[in-house]
Amino acid sequence: MAKRKVLMTGASGYIASLILPTMRDHFDMTLADVSDTDRDGNKIEGVQIADFIDPDRSKYAHLFEGIDAVIHLAFKPHSPRGAESEKDPIDRFDNEHENVQMANNIYRSAYDAGVRRLAIASSNHAADWYEHSLIHDRKMDMVRPTDPPISDNFYGWAKAAYELLAFPYACGIFGRKLETVMLRIGFTRPIVAEQYLGAASMSEQTAGGIAEFKRNLGAFISPRDITQLFTKAIEAPNIENEHGVPFVVAYGCSDNTRRFWSLETGRKYLDYQPEDDTEILYAKEVAQLITGADTNVRGGKVGI
Repeated sequence: MAKRKVLMTGASGYIASLILPTMRDHFDMTLADVSDTDRDGNKIEGVQIADFIDPDRSKYAHLFEGIDAVIHLAFKPHSPRGAESEKDPIDRFDNEHENVQMANNIYRSAYDAGVRRLAIASSNHAADWYEHSLIHDRKMDMVRPTDPPISDNFYGWAKAAYELLAFPYACGIFGRKLETVMLRIGFTRPIVAEQYLGAASMSEQTAGGIAEFKRNLGAFISPRDITQLFTKAIEAPNIENEHGVPFVVAYGCSDNTRRFWSLETGRKYLDYQPEDDTEILYAKEVAQLITGADTNVRGGKVGI
């Protein structure tokens, strides 16, 4: 059986680095990004240069020809590589508006080229107001994909906009249904105990200490789980909901004991079966920081 042809945008980025080794074996990959090197200056083999923010879609339309599915990871960060300071959160709208424009360029290009399915890197930040205002204050236990997507920052707003923007393409109002899976990716970096203890250098320490450590135990997605998630987002045979619309919003985290995002839609529509749990993966760190004999940390998923 011929491999599915998959276009990956943002192929030089960090998320791509987690999933590309398997994706290259599993699919016939076309890779694109604004740069063919990663943040460390390493060249990524096979990356074609394309700026998907450019409103002239004819410049990159050829990348979508003959493609079965698109994995959209590309985004414009609010601070360029190497920048010493970041914009104030209230000044980030214009940057995120460009990211929304890029998402529409991807959707329209895929629609015009006859692509069957999209797997889009949304983010847990699409609904992070619940986490910031309710979860950590223990007023809410679980955020579900069916909760209205509301965020308290423009990055999260843009991710929520990605989701809402794709629905008209998915529902068929334009003539055909563009199958769409929105993946609200969680915490993807390794969890290093020293960064939460204050033993690391100031440049390496996290701001949230033990509370952030507990949060990340719940939010983490392992490399093999995120690879499975994107693979199944491409391969799931039928993602139509009860109304016949092929549109899925699913959280992307491992099956963590301390998770506070529901995996119900990923399990139901994608058959996502995460294999990892931070309580096991990071058992030594958990004992060192929150459950050991010399610790005095409040129990539960989040908070201290």
